[in-house]
This record gives sequence, C-alpha cells and structure tokens, in this order.
Amino acid sequence: MTVDTLAVEPQTEANDTPEGVLVSSPAVPEVEAKTGAEEPAVEDAAVESSAAKPKKAPAKKAAAKKTKTLELTLTVTGTADGEWHAELKQGSTYLARNLAVAAAAVSRAAKELHEDISTPIDEVIEAAREQQAAKVAALEAELEAARKALAELAD
Repeated sequence: MTVDTLAVEPQTEANDTPEGVLVSSPAVPEVEAKTGAEEPAVEDAAVESSAAKPKKAPAKKAAAKKTKTLELTLTVTGTADGEWHAELKQGSTYLARNLAVAAAAVSRAAKELHEDISTPIDEVIEAAREQQAAKVAALEAELEAARKALAELAD
C-alpha cells in the first residue's frame, strides 16, 4: 500500500498571534503518514541488529533431579558381656547377618556418625567394661583361693 503525502510546511510563529502560539498553514492538514519506504528501513535496521547479534536460545529449564534414596538398616546389638553383633538389611533382604563386631569398632563408628549416637553407646560399653572388670576381679580372687588350697595340699 502506498500513501501519497504532501509536503508539510514547518510550523512558524505568526506576527499577529500572541507570543508563544504556533500556527500552521491552513492549506495543509496535519496528517501523520508513513510511507512504504520508511517501514522496511525500520525493519531492515531491526534485522541488521538482530543479524549482528545472534539470538540466544531460550534457556531450557533442567528437570529437577530426583535423588534416588537408598535405605539401609544397620542394627547393632550388644550384650552385658560385651559381645556385639551387627546385621545389615536393605528393604526386607538381609545383606549381612549376625556378624561379630568389636566393642571398640562400635564405639569408633558411633563417634563418626554423631555425638548423640556415640554418647549412649559409650555409656553402654563402659557399663559392660565395669561389669567385666568386676567379673575378672571375682575370678582372680577365686583363682588365688584355689592356689592357696593347692599349696596347702602340697605341703
């Protein structure tokens, strides 16, 4: 589509009008017209600027990674005699059963995990240690009595 335009005279200040009032020529109506030649120039400028700067690909949102959780159940049981055993279970399947574990290893592992875990375990181990020490003392006393009885029989 083409539009014929008339040359528009620039607005001038008339001598017989009050100061600051602009008067335009009455023969030429004020029309805002665009010619077909102007539009491509604007589009060309946009195309040139977009050609100079390659368009960035829209950022793809990465799908949220769902962390696969692995649930293992470690059960450590101890007796008053200081014997410790461990079992490892995944779901309903036992991976290890009735493994003998040293009390010192249980204590070290608990300290590595967390203080709230290691404190009660160390208390249980200490109680078992005291009980075993009392048992050793009683057995030593019994052994000493048996040695005296044996020495009296030898004389």
